[in-house]
Amino acid sequence: MKKVLVIGATGAMGRYLVPELVSLGYEVTGVGLDAAPPWGGPASYVRGDAFDKGFLEGLLAHGFDGIVNFMDYGGHPFSGYYRLFLDHTSHYIFLSSCRVYDDKEQPVRETSPRLLDSSEDEVLKASNDYCIQKARNEDLLAASDYGNWTIVRPATTFSTMRLQLVTLEFADGVGRALMGKKVVLPVQAADKPATLCWGGDVAKMIARILFREEAKRECYNVCSAEHRTWSEIAGYYHELLGLEPVWVDKEDYLAILSPEKALNVRWQLEYARLFRRVTDNSKVLALTGLSQDDMIPMFEGLKKEIGNIPEDYVPRDTPVGLRMDEYLKKNGL
Repeated sequence: MKKVLVIGATGAMGRYLVPELVSLGYEVTGVGLDAAPPWGGPASYVRGDAFDKGFLEGLLAHGFDGIVNFMDYGGHPFSGYYRLFLDHTSHYIFLSSCRVYDDKEQPVRETSPRLLDSSEDEVLKASNDYCIQKARNEDLLAASDYGNWTIVRPATTFSTMRLQLVTLEFADGVGRALMGKKVVLPVQAADKPATLCWGGDVAKMIARILFREEAKRECYNVCSAEHRTWSEIAGYYHELLGLEPVWVDKEDYLAILSPEKALNVRWQLEYARLFRRVTDNSKVLALTGLSQDDMIPMFEGLKKEIGNIPEDYVPRDTPVGLRMDEYLKKNGL
């Protein structure tokens, strides 16, 4: 029985990957910061900080045939970690993102231009924004002399208590809808197609990439090929929980999200959600034997995860939500 380590096992994709790997016959150890894992069954769980090298080295000493790493290295240098992983496993899967892609080519394929290589925004390229740091980390793997890695690039992924709408996360979108409050959205995103994929489907793909020799030193878009405009997605949320969107100019929207005008907030909108995200997943489907019919339709996936909101969940106002309230009142909306 092959042993697999999943780092970030309680997150949006990890929570579904662990039981998926168990179902395929692997002995799985999940690592996370949560007090308890979100799954039942035979997988073991270790609570700890995988950025702590002492903890990580002790963990890797147990020996794992495969490692799937969901950690975000935005605040830590990936250069100080990746060799440690590659030296301690036969197959290492690194989580990148479809956010690395520019908007110059449709549909988005694994060979499509990345912002790090093609953008004319020198401030962005010199930053450690998510789309840039993920691309740089990809380059570290590609430039290495190791042959036992695979890069996966999920699109925007929704999961338990993680339901997005444009750049809004759960509390400021779904949470406001549950309170009966309107949700402010940027009108420039309304007609932009987005690929939104359920975490369980991403897990299905990653689990079937693991230990495939032909997948090593390769990149894969791990997502559904279904795309809907943000206006259509807002419509889904309206049908499922009564969310009422108010479409405003993006500058007003950004001022609500970040009065201090943080660049990373603007970049997430302008270099991700305002891009046309029509994603080609044919490469991963050919590798894994899955088909698009194996993916849950977006509406049904959102319905499933909205149904998973705990009955005792109490939505609360956030600073962003309070600024939305102020904006709506001020503008008679």
